[in-house]
Amino acid sequence: MNSRLNQAANPSQSSVFIHEVLSRNPKLAVFDCDGTLWSGDAGADFFYWEIERGLLPKSVADWALDRYKGYLAGTVDELTICGEMVTIHDGVKVDTIRNAAREFFRVHVAQRIFPEMVELTRQLAQQGCEIWAVSSTNDWVIEAGVEEFGIPAGRVLAACVDCADGNATGKLIRVPTDELKASTIKEVIQRTPDAVFGNSIHDFAMLEIARDAYAVNPNPDLEKEAEARGWRIYWPEAVKFV
Repeated sequence: MNSRLNQAANPSQSSVFIHEVLSRNPKLAVFDCDGTLWSGDAGADFFYWEIERGLLPKSVADWALDRYKGYLAGTVDELTICGEMVTIHDGVKVDTIRNAAREFFRVHVAQRIFPEMVELTRQLAQQGCEIWAVSSTNDWVIEAGVEEFGIPAGRVLAACVDCADGNATGKLIRVPTDELKASTIKEVIQRTPDAVFGNSIHDFAMLEIARDAYAVNPNPDLEKEAEARGWRIYWPEAVKFV
């Protein structure tokens, strides 16, 4: 953890980091969201919040809670659970989910945003950089969250389902996680990113394809890989003393 300790000794590291990124003049930047733009897992938090609020039928909620216990125990894989956390909305009005996601983010996640990442995305945009968000959390939460960063809904690649007659369905469109983050970028954006920012090993594949990879607030597994590859590691001001 020497990188974190070294940064903690210098309170101006956020401005140094922003300057470093901008100086590379990226034209296309891709950001993971949970843990990278804000702390915590907004997808899991929304899952529990909407169940507590009764936004899902009790039978669906009970099944989903049991599945998530399986995920935490390691018997349900990342790709499967991320997809199921979207498909559980089958039959729910999209406007209901979208409005709930906005309220949830405003009340429970907005205060966890890393201010320097807002500043970075805004300065990148001013510099002419095209910015995308890629996440395995559902697109309703991610679209609500990235508004603060100036990222439009049309540049969000998150876990999502088909919608019909104003309702969500159980038909998955995509679940960008692990290698699927990189393949989704190649399929949809169709260009190699100049800069990619991520915090977990599930971001590793898309970090690998970038010209410049940035491990922001990395989990131990990603921090180890980043150090081995010489990727830039950055600890946001809000977490660097923890």
